[in-house]
Amino acid sequence: MEDLKNKVAVVTGAGSGIGRQLAHQLAKAGAELVLADVAEKKMQQTVGELHGQTKITSHVVDVSKKDQVYAMADAALKAHGQVDIVINNAGVTVLQPLDEVSQEDFEWVMNVNFWGVVHGTLAFLKHLKTRPEASVVNISSVNGFIPFPNNGPYNCSKYAVYGFNETLHQELADTGIVVTSVHPGGIRTDIIRNAKVHASPGGGDKNEIVGRFDNMARTSAEDAAKAIIGAIRGKKKKLLIGLDAYAMDIAKRLVPEEFVGFVGMMTKRLG
Repeated sequence: MEDLKNKVAVVTGAGSGIGRQLAHQLAKAGAELVLADVAEKKMQQTVGELHGQTKITSHVVDVSKKDQVYAMADAALKAHGQVDIVINNAGVTVLQPLDEVSQEDFEWVMNVNFWGVVHGTLAFLKHLKTRPEASVVNISSVNGFIPFPNNGPYNCSKYAVYGFNETLHQELADTGIVVTSVHPGGIRTDIIRNAKVHASPGGGDKNEIVGRFDNMARTSAEDAAKAIIGAIRGKKKKLLIGLDAYAMDIAKRLVPEEFVGFVGMMTKRLG
């Protein structure tokens, strides 16, 4: 989908981070926007930043709730007449060992990160099949092929998204829909600031954990969004973002079991 002008793009998690940057870059490319976030104030800030640049509709949506996502899809089609791009970006995490994490927190992460992607894809899929070309972008992570300790629910959700994406590749191979599975490395966003933090391999309070994450995350949300827009234009089925993502992908392919153990050991050592 080389030309994004006059296309209609849906972005979840549009109130901050990669989602906000995607909204800015899609608007600059001439696309109309359907923006969604569970945090209305943050989403309206994004909308305000883009005032007058393109047609925008915004929706307060908890992507874990199927009825809310499908209602957004109906409203988007009514308001814009079409949808060409769906970017399922919303995500959360909880930091805690698997034998301590509550089922409620585990389900919270899975419901947002996995079921949010499923709902966001399937709510638009029938319509997308009618378009001459269409793009679905589902955000997995490097955690979709390399787990990190004390981040089990997030790891599981991102592995599940990767499997969902690859199944879509098979089932939509004969359609005009390109599904892009996105695997960012460390991106400077608010996901850790918004996380439920109960434990860290290196110890420390939440501020210390956020500080360590910010120091390790080398890729900006703006650069991540640019890479995603490039993948949409280039019809890429898989996108790694950041040198760390490429390095981990290579290591996992070469020495899969050893590298998983190495990441666990180093994460605990470095905190």
